[in-house]
Amino acid sequence: MTIIINKNTSKKEFEKKLNSIQKTKKSKGIDLTKHIGVIKLNKDALEIQKELRSEW
Repeated sequence: MTIIINKNTSKKEFEKKLNSIQKTKKSKGIDLTKHIGVIKLNKDALEIQKELRSEW
């Protein structure tokens, strides 16, 4: 689905179009949006990277 938004489109019209897309969009599987950008590490990232590279 394609929606064209011009620079003259008001914020209210933009939000209305956005909401219409989100309502019509069918979910396939599990909603993973709550996990986007989240990572929990027990060690320092640099240490993990060095361990992975030393395994080669």
